[in-house]
Amino acid sequence: MFGPQVPSVPASAVPDDTYLLDVREDDEWTAGHAPAAHHLPMMELPARLAEVPNDREVAVICRSGGRSAQVVAYLMRNGWDQVRNVEGGMGDWAAAGRPVVTDDGQPGRVV
Repeated sequence: MFGPQVPSVPASAVPDDTYLLDVREDDEWTAGHAPAAHHLPMMELPARLAEVPNDREVAVICRSGGRSAQVVAYLMRNGWDQVRNVEGGMGDWAAAGRPVVTDDGQPGRVV
């Protein structure tokens, strides 16, 4: 969909120490997210770009991989080189048995 210029990683292979950037909307995040993820909705990224580290591996995730691929391309155009799209997004994350929680640590769901 976005071509070979957008590097990606399977949800099952995202290392635990990777900075996981969740670019979904607030309602999606509230329903459930990866425990160590950092929430920054896609439309807020340009104004909050300085919050995304550029000195370590960043994996970008959304619900299915489309928005996150756009964010990866945007970050790459703005100087990030250690950034990858999480293939299949939170859907594949949950399907791989990786944890999905709410803000209070209770089991979450992907919407």
